[in-house]
Amino acid sequence: MKIKITLLLTLCISYFNYAQNINISGTVTDAVDGGPIPGVNIIVKDSNIGSSTDFDGIYNIENVPTNAILQFSYVGYITKEIAVNGQTSINVLLEGDVGKLEEVVIIGYGTQKKKEVTGAVATVSAETIEALKPTRIEQALQGQVAGVNVTSQSGAPGSASDIRIRGVSTNKDNRPLILVDGNVIEDLSVINPNDIASYTVLKDATAGIYGVRAANGVILITTKTGKKNKPMSFNYDAYVGFQETTRKIPLLNATEYALIKNEAAAASGNNLPFPNTYGLGKGTDWQDEVFETAPIFSNAITASGGTEKSTYSFGASLLTQDGIVGGSKANFTRYNSRINYGLEIIENLNLKANLIYTGTTRKTLPESGLGSVLFNAVNFAPTDAPTDENGAFTSSANYPIEVVNPLKQIENTFNRAKVDKISGVFGLNYKFLDGFSAEVNYQWNYAEVRERYFSPIVEYGNSSVFDNVSGISLTENLNYFRDYTFDAIVNYEKNINDSHNVKLTLGNSVFKTSGNFNSLVGENLPEGTVFASANVFDALDVTNPNLGRSTEFDSRLLSYFGRLQYNYKGKYLFSAVLRRDGSSKFGPENKFGYFPSASAGWVASDESFLENSNTINFLKFRGSYGVLGNDRIDEFKFVSTLNGEGVYVFDDQIITGSATGAIANPEVKWEEQKALDIGFETRLFNNKIDITADYFKRKTENLLLDIQTSSILGTTAPAAGPPTVNAGTVENKGLEFQISYKDNLSDNFKFNISYNFTTLKNEVLEVNNGADFVEGGSFGIGQEPPARMQVGQPIGVFYGLQTNGVFQTQAEVDAHPSQLALGANAQPGDLRYVDLNQDGKIDIEDRTFIGDPIPDVTMGLNLTFDYKNFDFQTYFFASIGNDIVRNYDRNSAKTNLTSYALDRWTGPGSTNSNPRITEAATTNFLFSDYYVEDGSFVRAQNMQLGYTFDKDKLQNIGLNNIRLYVSVSNVFTLTEYSGFDATASNGAPIGSGFDPGFYPNPRTFLFGTNVKF
Repeated sequence: MKIKITLLLTLCISYFNYAQNINISGTVTDAVDGGPIPGVNIIVKDSNIGSSTDFDGIYNIENVPTNAILQFSYVGYITKEIAVNGQTSINVLLEGDVGKLEEVVIIGYGTQKKKEVTGAVATVSAETIEALKPTRIEQALQGQVAGVNVTSQSGAPGSASDIRIRGVSTNKDNRPLILVDGNVIEDLSVINPNDIASYTVLKDATAGIYGVRAANGVILITTKTGKKNKPMSFNYDAYVGFQETTRKIPLLNATEYALIKNEAAAASGNNLPFPNTYGLGKGTDWQDEVFETAPIFSNAITASGGTEKSTYSFGASLLTQDGIVGGSKANFTRYNSRINYGLEIIENLNLKANLIYTGTTRKTLPESGLGSVLFNAVNFAPTDAPTDENGAFTSSANYPIEVVNPLKQIENTFNRAKVDKISGVFGLNYKFLDGFSAEVNYQWNYAEVRERYFSPIVEYGNSSVFDNVSGISLTENLNYFRDYTFDAIVNYEKNINDSHNVKLTLGNSVFKTSGNFNSLVGENLPEGTVFASANVFDALDVTNPNLGRSTEFDSRLLSYFGRLQYNYKGKYLFSAVLRRDGSSKFGPENKFGYFPSASAGWVASDESFLENSNTINFLKFRGSYGVLGNDRIDEFKFVSTLNGEGVYVFDDQIITGSATGAIANPEVKWEEQKALDIGFETRLFNNKIDITADYFKRKTENLLLDIQTSSILGTTAPAAGPPTVNAGTVENKGLEFQISYKDNLSDNFKFNISYNFTTLKNEVLEVNNGADFVEGGSFGIGQEPPARMQVGQPIGVFYGLQTNGVFQTQAEVDAHPSQLALGANAQPGDLRYVDLNQDGKIDIEDRTFIGDPIPDVTMGLNLTFDYKNFDFQTYFFASIGNDIVRNYDRNSAKTNLTSYALDRWTGPGSTNSNPRITEAATTNFLFSDYYVEDGSFVRAQNMQLGYTFDKDKLQNIGLNNIRLYVSVSNVFTLTEYSGFDATASNGAPIGSGFDPGFYPNPRTFLFGTNVKF
């Protein structure tokens, strides 16, 4: 009987327990792209009950206690635990484990675990790029990576940016090497930011694996790919918004202008231009006339997935953007399509194929220079109306020849450039024997650039340089650009006794770039011809402006390289690279160069004295040193070419023909950069704090300079010039520091704060060209070059007169050395220049160093906050210590003035800062420190607020994710600089920092959505 009772109780208890258990089902998806994840392991914690997701990410698990905890785990994702609490349907989002040290990062010709990287390598994720919503992908680097400085050449749609990695290292081309899926890309406007999976920036000598093209650093961009065993998923991104200028330059209004112009005329003994100033009011604000609110619109869709043997991803996008100056006449439109495909052909043999097509159309107006639309808007008088009583544009009579009515200028400017570019990557990888693999890649680019410049009959009324009174003309250019790279690589990887890890890479690379330029000019087109239908062959006169000149280029590289990577138990790390590059730009004696580099690291946190630390989760010290070459110079400097222009007399007639160009130098050779980097990386307090710091020193030797020669040698003839020699040295050194802190304060709130700064000191160590300096840049009209490369100074240093206040009385003028040698006698109210050489007179020999365009410190601050379904991101960038030259004032009796004129000198004691206003000859407009301003700034790059809908509710309608957001870029800028935009620059190594009225980067408001299904 006892046995029966016991059995009955056992059955009751079992039945009761079973009744408390439930069956659970659901889907597991990727938190980023919303796609299902097959093969996820699901177990009931502290039991052997488990299951896994199928191909569609669906799982079913039976007999689960109602109070159990489910664990979801998958390689590459953060393990997640969820309390059942009686639920029978549980859908789960898994986040990629991007913070782990086992994360694989891209390095040159391969990948490496982040923990084992011995070089200065930084990455920018797709999430960061998505948050910024850049129209050009280089904009996503500014403030994100220490040591990388990005400046825009203009805020006009489609305009380029300059990227500098750890300073300006050469007086020539400072662009980094940029590779997209291994393919060389020069023009980043052709890449859709939505296609980017990640950036990797190689900043030190470890970039030497790419040889001579890597002297200015390397940016590796990978595009999005599919994942194996994943059904097709779609991602749709769209935004619409508008742009506006961030500021206007303070100018005189009509009344102020008239009063000050009367004062200037009276001071010069001339008749008053405005005898009656009553009723003038504020007049025309020409900046308001040319600036407008401009729309921007983008659509992008991506499809990706994979089977057991293949992966695929396809994307297409359309971006169109009008300009804040000129509107649709300054439009940029980009249409892009991309396909990535990977296939396991047979076991151990894999194929990859990427193809990108981009078409861009850009309309442009004269911008960022003397005679540009904004230059004219600043200088045109507020007393002039935009149009006269007949509706015609106001005449530009009495203005300087480069100043015209900006509205009429916009109306009569017709420029368009259309680019069609196809880029492809095809590669095979085969694994064989034990640890061996062989890889071949063929990468290529082909682009056609069609340009049309239409000039209607127009006369501005001041014999302007923009006048065209001879006949309607059209210039058409058709340029072709081609390049290819072929890489063949063999890898060997071996792990010995689970302690010694060795990887050897041997490779050969061939690169060729070529192109040709075609141009036709048609003059005297039929009356009534308009831009849209103009045909160059309808003109009476059709000429080829390139006739007799070289219209082709061809440059090649042949390279061999090897790399050894070794680590002992992942703690002691070593890497060495040797690359042999041969360039067609150098003569037979110097065609090839050898460029070695080495790096080492120590993972101290794996040592016994730290491995159980509760504070230091990871600590690595690393260092690198190497030599990199640079061949980014003009072609054929080592041999004489007939690209000059000669004038000959035959049969008493003058004939124009060819002549020797620049004098050849057969000894010209590589620029060499010697790069040192010492750094450490650490993670603290359960990986919440991440710190990286680097000290770097880069010395570039054998800079290529033009030397001084006698004019007897014919160096002043058209297209001729002096020889190029290796005669300069520049050094950059500084400190990079980056720290981030991330934490989850609750299940609903998490945040991430990241801050970085870079210090930089640039110094020229040698200029051995016969003059001991190199000049560049421009200021005003007809003045000496205002920038220099000179020993002891930063490259591009400003060189001009130094002021010491304003003359207050004639007695001060008489007691001061004469300034007549500068062009005019000084008068009370004029700028007082310093006699630096103490020779008793002021002339150009008294010029000195008066400013530096290179910032001392750059900083970035990035903040992200997530609360329930809301997310917020903001990014800041700062540049401290750089100077900018104000170069948009035009000295003329007719042109307007900036508001400094209100604080002008009007008599003794009135001011010691701003000179008098006069129409008489004066030296006040010569280049001096009076025009140099502090260009430091802090800019809020982007602020974005988003809301993501609950995924459980969305799955009922077949969607994985919907996110809505609003964002503002270029939110505000804190700066004392008085120009349009403190962040713009022309990017020239010698001559940057001069602002002729830069087109400002617009403030952009966006409303967008991201849908995943």
